[in-house]
Amino acid sequence: MSAVPTITVEVVAAAGPRQVVEARVQLPAGACLADAVRAAQALPAFKGLALADMPTGIWGRKATAAQGLREGDRVEFYRPLLVDPKAARRERFAQQGARSAGLFAKRRPGAKAGY
Repeated sequence: MSAVPTITVEVVAAAGPRQVVEARVQLPAGACLADAVRAAQALPAFKGLALADMPTGIWGRKATAAQGLREGDRVEFYRPLLVDPKAARRERFAQQGARSAGLFAKRRPGAKAGY
C-alpha cells in the first residue's frame, strides 16, 4: 500500500479590519487553488466567510482558481477595498492643509524653509 503524497499549504483570510484567520490544510499533491478554497471553506475557522467570492492570491500575487499549489504555499483571500487609497490620501491632505502635512511640516524653531 502506498500513501498518496500530500502537500501542506497555509490558508489566510482577512475577515475584517485587523482580523486575520489562518489555518494549515493538507491537500493531495497536484492540487490547485480551487481545491484549497473548498478545503478551507469546510473548516470551522472560515465559517461565515464567502471565500469563493473573495479575490485570491498566492504569496501576495493574484492567482486564478486553476493555479497549481506547491508545498508551503500561502493562499490568501482578500477583502475588497472600501476606499481608494489615492482618494483617501487626497482627503487627508485637504483636511490637514499644506502647512501641517508633508516632508517639512515639523521644522525646528528658527530653521530655514525646506530644512
